[in-house]
Amino acid sequence: MNHHSQAVPIPVKRLPHFAGLELPSYTTDGASGMDVLAAEDVVLMPGGRHAVATGLALAIPAGYEIQVRPRSGLALRHGITVPNTPGTIDSDYRGELKIILINLGEAIFEIRRGDRIAQLVLAPVVQASWLKVDELDDTHRGIGGFGSTGGVISFGG
Repeated sequence: MNHHSQAVPIPVKRLPHFAGLELPSYTTDGASGMDVLAAEDVVLMPGGRHAVATGLALAIPAGYEIQVRPRSGLALRHGITVPNTPGTIDSDYRGELKIILINLGEAIFEIRRGDRIAQLVLAPVVQASWLKVDELDDTHRGIGGFGSTGGVISFGG
């Protein structure tokens, strides 16, 4: 796949319970996310949450993060999603990558070892610095929030 020309190398440690699984990978040339697999069997009850083991530990380079995002098919068909979307794996974390999943569906959902459970997106990080001011510049929107720009009938807009 053409990702290799721009690929950022990420050291990955395969933990014992990863044995026999595949590393996260891009399934198409245009994919921005890599599918990551479950390294354990989990039963998610409706409303249930679990940090699903992947069997991987990473050394993400400084200046990057990995964002954990839901798989759209699991979300649409079964209500399985990542509750803190996008989840963030910081560059200084060295523990096991676990994927927090929640079952928002109405049926029990079984995750099997080797199932694709989420997407991982490598993203650059820009850190902010605060500039203390007494006043902010004016904009057309101003202090309007939560539906103030319209477009949703139930908000009255």
